[in-house]
Amino acid sequence: MPLALAEIGEETMVRRIGGDREVRKHLEEMGFVAGSNVTVVGRMGGSVIVSVKGARIAISREMALRIYV
Repeated sequence: MPLALAEIGEETMVRRIGGDREVRKHLEEMGFVAGSNVTVVGRMGGSVIVSVKGARIAISREMALRIYV
């Protein structure tokens, strides 16, 4: 399931990252790696606010659709 569809407050584990190599590298540099725990904190406009590795990060819904949990 894409991270964009996860419920707010639900802790999930990243299973894989989709997209081209550049997108995957960018997401991995922000902490979205297979096996890491992430929690959707909220949604605002077209962004998904996520807690990953102790940091809150806002990513676009498009990017959140490429992170599979």
